[in-house]
Amino acid sequence: PAWHEVSDDHAVRCHLYDPAATGADAGTVAASLSPCNATAGDSPQTTALPLLETSDLKVHFPIRKGVFKRIAGQVKAVDGVSLTLTVGRTLALVGESGCGKTTVGKAILQLLQPTGGSVQFGGEELTVLPPSRLRTLRADMQIVFQDPYGSLDPRMRVGDIIEEGMSSLGRAAVSLSRNERIDELLERVGLSAGMSGRYPHEFSGGQRQRIAIARALAVEPRLLVCDEPTSALDVSVQAQILNLLRELQTTFGLSYLFITHNIAVVEHLAHEVAVMYLGRIVEQGTVEEILNDPRHPYTEALLSAVPRIDAGTGRPVIVLKGDMPSPANPPSGCHFHPRCPRAMPECAGVYPSATQLSATRRVFCHLFK
Repeated sequence: PAWHEVSDDHAVRCHLYDPAATGADAGTVAASLSPCNATAGDSPQTTALPLLETSDLKVHFPIRKGVFKRIAGQVKAVDGVSLTLTVGRTLALVGESGCGKTTVGKAILQLLQPTGGSVQFGGEELTVLPPSRLRTLRADMQIVFQDPYGSLDPRMRVGDIIEEGMSSLGRAAVSLSRNERIDELLERVGLSAGMSGRYPHEFSGGQRQRIAIARALAVEPRLLVCDEPTSALDVSVQAQILNLLRELQTTFGLSYLFITHNIAVVEHLAHEVAVMYLGRIVEQGTVEEILNDPRHPYTEALLSAVPRIDAGTGRPVIVLKGDMPSPANPPSGCHFHPRCPRAMPECAGVYPSATQLSATRRVFCHLFK
């Protein structure tokens, strides 16, 4: 497309603004597409562009036994997960430890090869991309790992850790030198520029996590997968990291897939929530819908376990019987039915399909059929 003048100081390259194609001048088209003209009922989830979409994503690990290591079964770590993350938003993926949250994040980034399903990033199907194209997209998708102690190379200086991504992925700063860019990133995450010559062991846990965030930001990503980035930190430092992430999202328009088991973190940072149990999504919706009015029995039990400061303000505690089953041998039907206080006979036979409760909310439960 050629340049089209939207206003005196605003031009755009897009066929949507071509008078020959639309029959209207660029300024009129721009006014009709302005977010200010959206109706009051439009939600950000329905009007924003999807950056990341997964459909029926599966990650199964073979179980090998015997001398010849023959496959004797499969661990279904992720079994049919469908998610949508829009530009500039935060999707929280919550659930018990071992439910497959981290595996979903790694499969999205192609750090683990999915067994089946689709992963689309910016309209491109990642599961079929050649390695050369996937490497190009690596800079747009970064991860902040859970352990700030184990995710940084102890033999490298902080400046080299941050610079490594820029060098390997070819995202060098245009207007700044590498050293200036490193200093800018350190200051952006709340550290001193003079710290670039130090080693990771010289920093506290919260400072190391800030370094990990700076390393991810160095290549100017569009998507940041945050794998429980605050779980290894004390509460005061957790709040600092969460505030930093929210500030960075506002400044750079980042999209976050935030993996956590901490409901307080979800309430502070997320826009949408997906609740996961034993490799599958059981409920999805906006943070207000899920936290204020949970529908799936597992979501109800999960939220009832959150302690409240004021006596009498919390939900009645729902005590689940037994432990989470093994993903190597999941129950038939709905995976939650052996522990569900509201289980029905059909729950053991057939896994429930999605029931759309609203434009932004769906639940996988026979109670809502």
